[in-house]
Amino acid sequence: MLRLGEKYGHLARRAGCGCCNPDLHKASRRLAAFSRRGLLGGAAAATVAGLLPRSAGAQTSAPPSRILFREARLFDSVSGQVKERAQLLVENNRIASVDFSNAPPPGDATVIACRNGVLLPGLIDAHWHAIFAAVPLNILLNGDPGIIFAASTAEANRTLLRGFTTIRDLGGPVFSFKQAIDSGVIPGPRIFPSGALITTSGGHGDLRLPSEIPRDGGRLSKGELIGGAAIVDSLGDLKMRVREQLLQGASQIKLMGGGGVSSPRSPLDILTFSEDELRTAVAVAQDWNTYVTVHAYTSRAIQRSLAAGVTSIEHAHLMDEGTARMIAEKGAWLSTQPFLSMEDADSQSGPGVERAQQIFVGTPKIYKFARSLGIKTAWGSDVLFSPALTQRQNIMLTHLSNWYTNAEALQMATSGNAALLQLSGPRNPYPAPIGVLAEGALADILVVNGNPLDDFKLLEDPHRNFTVIMKDGRLHKNLL
Repeated sequence: MLRLGEKYGHLARRAGCGCCNPDLHKASRRLAAFSRRGLLGGAAAATVAGLLPRSAGAQTSAPPSRILFREARLFDSVSGQVKERAQLLVENNRIASVDFSNAPPPGDATVIACRNGVLLPGLIDAHWHAIFAAVPLNILLNGDPGIIFAASTAEANRTLLRGFTTIRDLGGPVFSFKQAIDSGVIPGPRIFPSGALITTSGGHGDLRLPSEIPRDGGRLSKGELIGGAAIVDSLGDLKMRVREQLLQGASQIKLMGGGGVSSPRSPLDILTFSEDELRTAVAVAQDWNTYVTVHAYTSRAIQRSLAAGVTSIEHAHLMDEGTARMIAEKGAWLSTQPFLSMEDADSQSGPGVERAQQIFVGTPKIYKFARSLGIKTAWGSDVLFSPALTQRQNIMLTHLSNWYTNAEALQMATSGNAALLQLSGPRNPYPAPIGVLAEGALADILVVNGNPLDDFKLLEDPHRNFTVIMKDGRLHKNLL
């Protein structure tokens, strides 16, 4: 355990997350001490948020009220074009203006000369796991909450420094973690949280230890106690668990409609929830004016989800063309990942390796269907349980160039993904526009040293090629 703690401490220091700051150390200890459920209890994050100033260690100092980006080109994520001679003014956390007139800068603005770099909206990952990404599964289920928090904190900062200013978290105990980021206790991307992975006994996400089976009455497993999963086998329990996630601040609900790659005892071909159960969950989400997204690889799981009124399908790598046509006809979203080889899934072992191989075969097919049928498609990386894999997040994005132009791929990871996130309606925790560089949008801005429409591989090395990273009007990186 000591070696593991040293390992994650090293990662945190390398990420520059502020773990050497004594105030942040105190914050970490308070988060663990106040947690009632063993991992980042809501009262803990709220308490620490009130104890520390917004600029405490992890954050940069309060930003100037006005920042002007000049000598820039600008990627218009709506048209897919790069526009020349742009200048963009940020006031507090919003984009105040965008113009191409080369007008003199306001006298009270801090000027960033971009040296003909390209301005991009902050990148959006539509399928990320802020807690699960960098924490090995055995540590997540058995480790000390302090280590889990330290690893996830370091990874949140690395995610932001890879240019991802927003993520849709599709399963994990992330509510308090989101509060810590939003209040400035730690740096990280905006989070659209789902909360617990809602599954059935034996479904993907049922990671109970052998000693936890059979269930002892209403006793919860370790994964449920930390808020990582919710295992339900009745309509009443299903409605309760959906409402519990919404009560805690879920922007959308994630259900597991079939088996998965990383759940060793949950084969890919199985079905979990019945159509009636899926329809019940959809109805509860609609009562809260938001939507349900369902993990589903096979045609049967997807068809059942669509029949129940599900808005978004995750993965779908094993579907046939007829099922893809149903997605298009229903106007549902396909949120999927361009998995190509074991390099994209090196955290898998045992049955997971064979299942991953099936996914790799299906990847070209689903993108062919998506393109030919005009399916609304979102991009995500879906990294799980592997600090090494998180470093491939940008590479997973550039995989899209196998099927899309560079402009189309970049649109998908900005304005396209933002359109999916907007389906949360009033449950949207950040109701201002994101994914675009336009007046009134949140000031999530990257400056790229080069034009990614000419060379998409520039995105694979954000450490070298992203010279500025701004989120919510705050500069988290500025090499200019």
